[in-house]
Amino acid sequence: MIITPRSPEYWRLFDGFGHSAFRLEARQVYEDEAEPLRCFLADEPKPPMPGKERWVSRVMAARAAGKVMVRVHYIREPLTPYLRYEFGWSYPPNVEAGEDIRIVNSEPAPGRDFWLFDSRFLLWLDYDSEGRMTGAELEDDPAEIVRANYIRDAAMHAAVLFAEYQREITATA
Repeated sequence: MIITPRSPEYWRLFDGFGHSAFRLEARQVYEDEAEPLRCFLADEPKPPMPGKERWVSRVMAARAAGKVMVRVHYIREPLTPYLRYEFGWSYPPNVEAGEDIRIVNSEPAPGRDFWLFDSRFLLWLDYDSEGRMTGAELEDDPAEIVRANYIRDAAMHAAVLFAEYQREITATA
């Protein structure tokens, strides 16, 4: 079933999951935060980020309800300007709110981006060549859902906590 990104139907998945939401990020660039990215790269003050504030509130509400939100991002070094921004400005508020973010420094990522809710609802995410989300599809094939669970488990095994990765790259800089 096709779902319009950021539509009420899309956000219902995030507000309605029962125990866990897992995100696999496979891309090195996403284009959903153009102005904050521009400010970060220009060493300007952080602009208002209402989308980030809504996300942080959503994470905090999930955590307060005893739910787990996890994200694993497969990255390659050297980091893209977008990843430097994400690690500097975008991920820290998520972590403070209770999102468990992990990094795998490896190539290639095991497939396309997705969200896996409660280990049984799989939402594929599609992007254009510039990194803009163009679509989302709720998968109903049980074999694909099992495969996504396997990818999640392997990613969690290979990943390090975001804070640990940050310490590693700071130590080598």
